[in-house]
Amino acid sequence: MVKREVVGAHYGLRDWLAQRVTAVIMVVYTVVILLAIAGLPRVDYSQWKMLWQMPVVKYATVLFLASLLFHAWVGMRNIFMDYIKHAGLRLTLYVLTLGALLLYAFWSIRILWSV
Repeated sequence: MVKREVVGAHYGLRDWLAQRVTAVIMVVYTVVILLAIAGLPRVDYSQWKMLWQMPVVKYATVLFLASLLFHAWVGMRNIFMDYIKHAGLRLTLYVLTLGALLLYAFWSIRILWSV
């Protein structure tokens, strides 16, 4: 009997599904927010500020941002796993990418909640 040993990270199906789910969330958010903006009586600062002060818009935007950042992380991680063979360089790129994405997350939340 031949014993088969499976190697690798086994991210394939999980990453594929994560990419699809986050993409759907981002598309739905984009359509809804564009419809909300199109439905404004006029597009000026007061209407724009009123739209972004609604809690449902803020929380939907946080969900969009989380989806966007996770989508970016999965994509970049897969690129690094596929094309960067040197483990030290790959780890460095992981850390830099994760740091940048976390910085973007905190910066986005700060901007969103300052409105």
